[in-house]
Order: sequence, then structure tokens, then C-alpha cells
Amino acid sequence: MNQHAIQNLTLFDLLARSWRRPSAIADLRFSADGSAVACTSVDGTVAIAAVADQEPPESRIRVSGDLGRTTIRPREKPPAPLIATAALGDGDVPLASYLSSGFLAGTEAGEAVHLAADGKVMETLVKIDGPVVAVDHNPRTAITAVANRQDVFLARGQGAAVRLRHDATPSTDALAFSPDGRRLACGRDDGLSIWAVDGDATPMREVSFSARPVSIRWSGDGTWLACGLETGGFALVSMTDDRCGIVAGFPSPVRTLCWSMPEHALFASGAFRIAGWSMTAPPLDGDTSGALETGRAGLVPVETVAAHPEKKLIAAGYANGRITIAQIGARDELLVRPLGSAVTALAWSGDGRHLAVGAVDGTAAIVTFPAQIFK
Repeated sequence: MNQHAIQNLTLFDLLARSWRRPSAIADLRFSADGSAVACTSVDGTVAIAAVADQEPPESRIRVSGDLGRTTIRPREKPPAPLIATAALGDGDVPLASYLSSGFLAGTEAGEAVHLAADGKVMETLVKIDGPVVAVDHNPRTAITAVANRQDVFLARGQGAAVRLRHDATPSTDALAFSPDGRRLACGRDDGLSIWAVDGDATPMREVSFSARPVSIRWSGDGTWLACGLETGGFALVSMTDDRCGIVAGFPSPVRTLCWSMPEHALFASGAFRIAGWSMTAPPLDGDTSGALETGRAGLVPVETVAAHPEKKLIAAGYANGRITIAQIGARDELLVRPLGSAVTALAWSGDGRHLAVGAVDGTAAIVTFPAQIFK
């Protein structure tokens, strides 16, 4: 590789291990122990990669003795191939982390199956009628929730699945346990059902929205719920009082939301910059005093956001393939990739060293950052 080509390499070229799947990446999950990352594709397959880097960036960094200039050489070897499953469904399948190094995947046949890190189907944890369109698992309570297109079911351990309620309104593909596993939020066509599940499952609250929720994200302390809506922005629900509201005005659908635990803040995709709010002043009833201007505004909408687990940083992926990492509440950005296929998914590893990336053209990648980059 000549010197000119090296100078034109992006951070993504230098730090990422990248693969190409046959179809667009829909979702990403790290295993609980951080040893593997799984991605789902719209062809119904799941692909798994080991997170361990055979050429970590620290081994490729050089500091010149005369000028003290730091450089990093490109990778010399291709990454180990992904491990891919056969098609588990017609379209992208729901995914959750399970046990220490495995995953749960929902199938067209109505099963929630345990996938080991080597891609093998270890067991069927839950079996219901109809295709599984949503799945979540809470390790603290060992409860699994699954939904078909009509009902929501709970299974404790490897016990039989129990339907929450026979007269439930049709469910959507959005399910999420609270961090402590004691409550379950279930999307409906017109809102949200919240259940207490720490004993016999009982309904706690029904919330109506103006549109269908497509994602549900609990805050780290379980006091707030944020729901991306199919149209019209996102909904914000307080679990400590009756406050709730719609945050509208987004030029694009809010596909993803994330919570920054270090900053106690909420961030959303769908705007022409990273949209965020401090929860010391929640964005309800038109209150904008908690707005956190993060990163730089542009002409291309943000498609997905992911909050660093330990630092006050947000990763953003754009419709033009741009990937940046911004400091919360500041314009400063680290440009990871300037252009490429539209970014569909981002996820940080639990230790914040790795950023998993998915894109429309089937690109799946793990960007491994040297320890000194986020000092």
C-alpha cells in the first residue's frame, strides 16, 4: 500500500473488522459477557462474530521518537469469518442476549431458540403458536417474553409459556423488560401496556399514543420509558407519576432511542443532528430547557444512535453512511466513517471498547477503539 493510500484511510478502515452479509442488517446485540456480537439480516439469518481482536489497535500503534507523532498501521490479515445460521424467519428475526455468551432468536415456527456463540441451536426455550415477532429476556429474573402478532407470553426459566391476557389488543413487535426485570412494557397498535411480572402477571398501566410504537427503551433506573413511534416522533412515559407526552417535530421517523447513564439523558434519531435532552428537564409539554446540542447539524438525517456505557459520548449513524461519535452537549465529533451505505444499527459493548455497526448493504462491522482515544 502506497503512502498516499494510507493517508486516505478513515478511522473505520483502520479500526474496523468488516464483513458483508447477503442482505441488509436489521439489528445488533452484544452477548452479556461481551465475547460475541450477533446481527440479524432481513433474509431471516443471524450471524455471529467473536469480539476478540487478533490485531488490536494497540499492537498497530507507533509513536515516533523524534516528533512524538502517533500513527496506526492498517490491518494485515482479514478477520475470521462470521458464523451464520440458516434462515430462521421470513424477514429479520427478533434477537436478545441470553446467559453469558449466547442469544435468543425468535423464529417463524413460533420458537424462541438459544443460539450459542458458535451459531448452534442449543435448545428451544419457548414455543407458541404463530411466528415470534418480538422477544426479550431478563437475566435477573430469568423470565422470557415473546409475542406473536396477537398475544404476549411469559416463560419463567424453561417453563411453559403463559399468555398474559386473552382479550389483549393486538401486539406490535415491541417488548422490553425494565432493568430490574419486574415490569414488562408491551407495544400495542395504539399505545403501550405495562405489566408487573415479579409475581403473577398483573396489568399496571395502559398508555395511548397517536401512532404505533416501534421500539421501547427503559431508562437505566427504570423511571422512564421512551418509545419511538411509527409516525410523529416519540413518546415519553414517567413511571413515577402520570406524566407522559409526545415529542414531535422530527423530519424522519424516530427509529432508535438510547439513554446515557453517565449523563442521565435521552437521545433520539430522526433529526438532522443528534437530538438529546437532560432528564433534569424532560422534554414534556414543550419544555426545551433540557435540550443538549450534541454534534453538528447537517443535511442528512440521523438513522440510529447509541450511548457509550461509561463515558458522556453518543455514536450516531446517518442515512449517507456517515458514522460519528460526539461528546454530549458539545459540537465536538470524532469522524469514524465519512460516507457509505445507510447505517441501520449501532451498539456498544459493555466495556465501551467496541462499536458494532450494521448497514443497508449488508455490512456488519466491529470497530475496536484504542484505550487512549477517548481520554
